[in-house]
Amino acid sequence: MRVVQILVTLSFGDAVSNDCLAIHKLLEKNGYKSSIFAENIDKRINASYVKKYSSLPKLKADDVILYHLSTGSELNLKVKDFPCRKFLIYHNITPSHYFASYNGATTKLCAMGADETILLKDTFEAGFCDSQYNLDELRKIGYTCPLVVRPILIPFEDYKKKPSQEVVDKFGSNKDLVKNVIFIGRIAPNKCQEDIISTAYAYNKLYGDEKCKVRFILVGSANGTEKYLSELIAFAKILELDNVIFTKQIPFDEILGFYKTADCLLCMSEHEGFCVPLVEAMCFDVPILAYKAAAVPETMGDSGVLLETKDPATSAMYLHEILFEKDLRSQIIEDERERLKRFSYDVVSKEFIDTLKQYIEGVKS
Repeated sequence: MRVVQILVTLSFGDAVSNDCLAIHKLLEKNGYKSSIFAENIDKRINASYVKKYSSLPKLKADDVILYHLSTGSELNLKVKDFPCRKFLIYHNITPSHYFASYNGATTKLCAMGADETILLKDTFEAGFCDSQYNLDELRKIGYTCPLVVRPILIPFEDYKKKPSQEVVDKFGSNKDLVKNVIFIGRIAPNKCQEDIISTAYAYNKLYGDEKCKVRFILVGSANGTEKYLSELIAFAKILELDNVIFTKQIPFDEILGFYKTADCLLCMSEHEGFCVPLVEAMCFDVPILAYKAAAVPETMGDSGVLLETKDPATSAMYLHEILFEKDLRSQIIEDERERLKRFSYDVVSKEFIDTLKQYIEGVKS
């Protein structure tokens, strides 16, 4: 028996791809013969167990496919015809309307993905979902197979690597004079970075006269959403904000540097199937202020601060409290440390392997 993971695109550094790679290592550790096949593979990923989908060998009846579903592709429907056992890993698909004004190809892929997810409802014996939010979505469109919630598998050892000293020196000094508010994630319309800029404007108006200044740092790639990034930059310029910084795509050690020097993570995203940066922030003891939408409140649990509104003045006032009220910061960090236990690598990996064994041994097609 082989366990084969299949996905449309294996990218460098995105949550779905990182989950796939982490699962491969976990499968091998537990004695499974494992490999990964993808239609598109980032050139920076150079591993013998990662191969182009076109080279997928003939599968036998007792082989197992773990299919990562997160976007539209003709590959999604091909999985129906594989003569082996099939299990789903559902990461959610961003609603297409978010991209309609920015990228026609992405809009089409997201719309296609939503339709294909429905068409696949009777394809899998069972499946894993990153969140209850994702699981509920599948149930609403007619999935009746066994499904379990299994958070994304995060190898936290990676976050112990040395952060960029350049970033630490530049953004970690003068902490009594400048605070860093970060958002880490792809520059994308569903993540609503314009609301972070609006918060920055409101913050400057409400608290700009205070001695300690606040920087708003948007860390992430705009590949495929360049038009949206241009709008964000223009918006910040119109508002005359000189404290909004766009890093674009940066190496992992620089991302670690921004987490290391952050005073708060501000997330205004409207659609997340899980939202790994929230867990990463917990890992670095960074207090979180986030808009209550999609899977965000589920990932945060009882930690951080959830916003019921996107009113910029309201988010600015909460942000100010988080940055400067020591008792509040301490309580948030304590709650986040407790919540982080839910996403422990040991906990999530055991859940995954135990459930996979149960599926393979106890669920028949």
